[in-house]
Amino acid sequence: MATPTPVSARHCTPQPDPEARRAAITAIEPLLARVGGRNQLLVRVETEDGLVGWGESGLSSRETAVAAVITDFARFLLGQDSRRIGRIWQQCYRSQYFEGGRVLTAALSAIDIALHDLLGKRLGVPVHQLLGGKQRDVVPTFASFLATTDAQAVGATRQLVEAGWDCVRIYPDGFNGDGSFDPRASLGRTVEILTLLRKTFGRGLCLGIDLHHRYSPAEIASLCNMLPAGVLDFLEEPIRCESPEAYAALRQMTSIPFAVGEEFASKWQAAPYIEQGLTQYMRLDICNIGGFTEAMKIAGWCERHYIDLMPHNPLGPVCTAASVHMSAAVPNFSWLETRQSPVESLGFHDPHLFPTQVSLEGPVYRVPDGPGLGVEVNEAAIRASVPEHAECPHLVRPDGSVTNW
Repeated sequence: MATPTPVSARHCTPQPDPEARRAAITAIEPLLARVGGRNQLLVRVETEDGLVGWGESGLSSRETAVAAVITDFARFLLGQDSRRIGRIWQQCYRSQYFEGGRVLTAALSAIDIALHDLLGKRLGVPVHQLLGGKQRDVVPTFASFLATTDAQAVGATRQLVEAGWDCVRIYPDGFNGDGSFDPRASLGRTVEILTLLRKTFGRGLCLGIDLHHRYSPAEIASLCNMLPAGVLDFLEEPIRCESPEAYAALRQMTSIPFAVGEEFASKWQAAPYIEQGLTQYMRLDICNIGGFTEAMKIAGWCERHYIDLMPHNPLGPVCTAASVHMSAAVPNFSWLETRQSPVESLGFHDPHLFPTQVSLEGPVYRVPDGPGLGVEVNEAAIRASVPEHAECPHLVRPDGSVTNW
C-alpha cells in the first residue's frame, strides 16, 4: 500500500481570500426620509469595492429607535464579510443578553435585506435566485380601501375588479367626528357593507377585512355571528397577537379563515399560530420579521402546515421589492399586499426618490430579473428629505379609554 503523501503546513494554513476583502463591510448607515405622508427608514450598506445594498425597516413611527440599534450593530459589523449573511443574522440577534423584540428585529431586517441586495449585485443575479429561484413570474396582489358609504364601497370595488383584482380588503369604518373609535357600534355597519359587496360581486371575489386588532374576541365573535355564511373569506388581525390562547378561543367561535402575522418579530412568535392552526394565511412582514433569513424559515414551516403567505407590505419600494422576491421564491403563496392600487395611492413609492423600482402591472408585480432587489435609490434626494415625526393615531373609545390603532 502506498504511503500517504504528508500534507505540508503551507496547505493547512488558510489563504487570504481576495473576494472576502472586496466584500468587507465598510459602512452601515440608517437614512430617515419623508416619503409621501410617512417616514421611511432605509439602511445603506457599502462594501470595500464600492457596492451598495439597500434595506428597509418596518417599525413605522418608531424609526429613530430602530436607527439607533442599526448604529449599534454597525460597531461590530464593519469589516465583516458581507456574504456571510446567516452568520451576521445570528450575531445581530444574539449580540445582546435581551434577544429579540420588534425594535431589534426591525433593525436586523433592514440590514439582512441590504445584505441580500448586495450579494445579488455581487453575483449578478436577482435576490430570488439566492432563495432557490422564482416559482412564479408575477406576484398577485390584493388591494384595500376604507369602506364609508355603500356607494363608495361598491364603486371602489368595481374599479378594482374591472382593473383585474380578484382579492379586495376593506377597512371598517367606526370612527366618530371627535376622533374616537367605537368598535361595537362599527359591527352592524361593517356587516351591511360586506354583505352588499358579496351580493354585488358574487362568489368569485375574495373578500377580506382588516380589523387592525381593534376588537375584543367577544366583539369579533358577534361580527361573525351577524355575517351570513360565505360573505367573508378572511379576517385579518382581529385581535392582538400577544395571546395565542385568545386566538384559540376565537378560532372555536368562527369558521372564517384568519390572516395573522404582521406583528410577528420572529419564528418563535409565529410558532403557536402555525403549529396550532391559529392562522390560515401568514401575514409576515419581511421588514420586521428578520429579513429574508427569518422569513424563508417561516415560509417553509408554513408550507409543512399548508398555510399560504399573504405578506404585509405597507411601506416603500425597498420593502415591496423584498416582498416580491420572497413571494416569487416560495411555493405556498396567495396574495401580496399593495398600497399602489387605483383606489389607494399613498405616495410611498415616489419615483423621484426611487427612479427604478418593481413595477405594478394591473393587479400583479412583475418579478424582476436584474441583479439584487431591482431598486435604485436617489441618494441625494433621500438625504435632502426632511423627516417629520409621524405619530400613529392615539385612538380612544367613546368613554375616553385607550384602544388600539
